[in-house]
Amino acid sequence: MKRELTLPYGSQNLTCTVPAGTYLGTFLPHKEQVPGSGEELVIQALRHPVGAPHLSKVVAPNDQVVIITSDHTRPCPNPILLPPLLAALNQAGVPDSQITVVIALGLHRKMSEAELRQSVGDEVFHRVQVINHDIHDVTKVGTTSRGTPVELFRPVVEADIRICLGNVEFHYFAGFSGGAKAMMPGVASQAAINANHAHMTEEAATAAELVGNPVREDLEEAVQMVGADYILNVIVDENMNIVHARAGDVTLAHRDLCGLLMSEGVVRIAQKVDLAVVSAGGHPKDVDLYQAQKALDNCANAVKPGGVLILLAQCGEGYGNGTFEAWMSSGKTPTDLLADLKEQFVLGGHKAAAIAKVAETITIILVTSSVMAEKEMVGLTVVDSWEKAMETAAQDLASEFSYAVFPLGASTLPKLQSEV
Repeated sequence: MKRELTLPYGSQNLTCTVPAGTYLGTFLPHKEQVPGSGEELVIQALRHPVGAPHLSKVVAPNDQVVIITSDHTRPCPNPILLPPLLAALNQAGVPDSQITVVIALGLHRKMSEAELRQSVGDEVFHRVQVINHDIHDVTKVGTTSRGTPVELFRPVVEADIRICLGNVEFHYFAGFSGGAKAMMPGVASQAAINANHAHMTEEAATAAELVGNPVREDLEEAVQMVGADYILNVIVDENMNIVHARAGDVTLAHRDLCGLLMSEGVVRIAQKVDLAVVSAGGHPKDVDLYQAQKALDNCANAVKPGGVLILLAQCGEGYGNGTFEAWMSSGKTPTDLLADLKEQFVLGGHKAAAIAKVAETITIILVTSSVMAEKEMVGLTVVDSWEKAMETAAQDLASEFSYAVFPLGASTLPKLQSEV
């Protein structure tokens, strides 16, 4: 039976028609917003911190405060989070002149002045200093038990108070985003990020897992050496509206949101399907392929071995990482890429290897911008339209096939009912 779908794609929607097949359903995270606007939820979170005293008991009037938050590739609503946080700091006696907002880039490109202004909002941009993290301007404070050099952005290390902002969602090898991750890898050196992310190849480094996850444990150990004094984290829905907010202790407040995300973001499916139709969730989750890969990794578990996954991701900024691009365009087989990463971990290459791991068991078709669709990519069949994607998928699908739809792939984690 023919079915028409409308799915997020960039800043708009894409209409997709599935001409046949047995439809198992459209699966969305069940994010029910607590009553109140996003700003009200943030204010309430700051008034009632988890595992920590009120912010006024944490800071002193003469403290130099850094607020570490996400760049433009993350759906973190900085313009809503920052004004109430600045107000709370001001009420505690800390003036704007002693507050710096640091944009945690990881290994992403630096943001322009216009992008910085847009990211934090005009009011905040003109009130406090807003700067990009610099991977070269770092201070080493130690080494983790797993051997990761703890090298963090100097202004963050030198500050008296460090406050981490972030959005909590599933992360394919750190378990969840948010929490201490704003500092490691957010404002770390390349060597530190490489060492931490090298643990992604270990079996326990997987989505929605925290206990025993080597990446998460390593990064939290690293941040403990410097100290994250407070966090303000949120969960957002598909329209980037805040549905939950927590402030307080870097671990306890984060875990509270992780628990909520597990109850709302894990979707139960009765069986694996022949075809999964997955949207990364639109902008900014499909700003580039580096980000959109997360939706692929989340939803691949819904597909039978030998099945097909169609990923909708506009990727207006292309690959999003030079090393990732080099690996994806290397012309190697997925098996070769995985072998290369096991021989030597390379950040950027790890994303390509993650795609290759999925491509060893299922067919992946990427629907993307016309510029990206001209590229040959390891493990992916790349097309510039839904129609071409279905024509390609038909080559691998039987006349009777089952399919499921995941419009917000980056925020959805399908699991078999027997696994939950």
